[in-house]
Amino acid sequence: MATSSTGTISSTGLGSGLDVKSIVSQLVAIEKLPLTQLQTQATKFQTQLSTYGTIKSQVSTLYDASALLSGPSGWNAQAATSSNAAAVGVTADSTASATSLSVEVSQLARAQTSASVPVLAGVASGAAGSLKIELGSWSAGVFTPGTASASVAIAATDTMASIASKVNAANAGVTATVLSDGTNERLVLKSSTTGAASGFRLNNPADAGLAPLGLTNPGDTGFVGQTALDANLKINGVDVVSASNKLSNAIPGINLQLGQVTTGPVDITVATDITAVQKNIQSFVDAYNALSATLSDAIKYDPATKIGGPLLGDSTTLGIQTTLRSIMGSTSTGSTFKYLSEIGLERQTDGTLKINQSKLTSAESNIPNLKALFAADNGNTLTNGFGAKLRDYTHGLINFDGMVTTKTAAVQKSISRNGDDQDRVTLRASKVEAQLLAQYSALDTKISSLSSLNSYVTAQLAVWNKPSA
Repeated sequence: MATSSTGTISSTGLGSGLDVKSIVSQLVAIEKLPLTQLQTQATKFQTQLSTYGTIKSQVSTLYDASALLSGPSGWNAQAATSSNAAAVGVTADSTASATSLSVEVSQLARAQTSASVPVLAGVASGAAGSLKIELGSWSAGVFTPGTASASVAIAATDTMASIASKVNAANAGVTATVLSDGTNERLVLKSSTTGAASGFRLNNPADAGLAPLGLTNPGDTGFVGQTALDANLKINGVDVVSASNKLSNAIPGINLQLGQVTTGPVDITVATDITAVQKNIQSFVDAYNALSATLSDAIKYDPATKIGGPLLGDSTTLGIQTTLRSIMGSTSTGSTFKYLSEIGLERQTDGTLKINQSKLTSAESNIPNLKALFAADNGNTLTNGFGAKLRDYTHGLINFDGMVTTKTAAVQKSISRNGDDQDRVTLRASKVEAQLLAQYSALDTKISSLSSLNSYVTAQLAVWNKPSA
């Protein structure tokens, strides 16, 4: 009896005429019957594992949203407004306190500049020497040098562009640019920073070789440029001087950007950012609703189709759903609000939450008590704020020994055992197939031998019984 290289039968019995391939295949199929059930179970386990993966991810999202509302970071975002943003712009970070300010700007900070005489575009200036740059401050035409200075070597063949490149490469505390009117060019030097203390002095002592440039200092005859100035302003009537038009230290957490001299007070208001608070609450509701829907779908049963969810009858999933709904329907102390429904987070018949915007808007006018409803810590899991309750419960579900983590591990073990069981069934079926092949091969050989003997005996009898001539 012939077999293929894989051990499966490729022909019927040559000696017996039996359909050995069909017989063996059917007998092996009987041995493999448990495999079908195991494969069905494997599909079910994989679906359960995938569902628990979704649950774990959504629990983690709910934990993040709850933790945000249970702490200060979910409530301390500040919104800042200005009655004249072009004159005084304002931003506030989370460290800012709610406040109102009156700002008047009498002078903007500026950098010192000094411009050369005009020279034909692209033509060498003809100046040669060492351009000395000293940093310091000017007051009533008197320069007080600081601690930094630099010298830049200028060649007679240098153009305004090449001189600017040399100055910038020196990192001398000034920047150089070339200003062109289409015909002539000027070299313009400017302090790298604003403020009266960030001025500079050129060529002291004077360098006659650089006279063609015409670079002068404040107070010199023919000076082209401007002196450095501090910003002068009043904040709530208090005089403030700043080297920069951006004030980030005058008031903790509040940054002012001066843009114009004002003719009257600019009103600055800093208050809790209601939009950010509402976004955090919306994220909390969305995270809870997503998890609630997943749990409901996982354990539901459709009587019409008689099909249940992948975790139908699973006590862990049912327990999580029951606990979450119980928490959402509980109370909190420490706030004038007691229930989530009082601030517009209303429970629906399917267990999800729906925001009643008018109620929530009303509650947002009372931020301290709205915050306490979520963040209150009474040392009691039954009466803590809802953010704290959900934070602690969801963290417990997904930590190393939490219910979701433990259940996920159990399903993974079931998948592993199922795989081992399938391997055993497949191995047993293979052994049975090999045994049957050996048995039928031996039987075929025996029948073939008997058939040959029968033919021989028949032939001999025929010879013996043949009449003699």
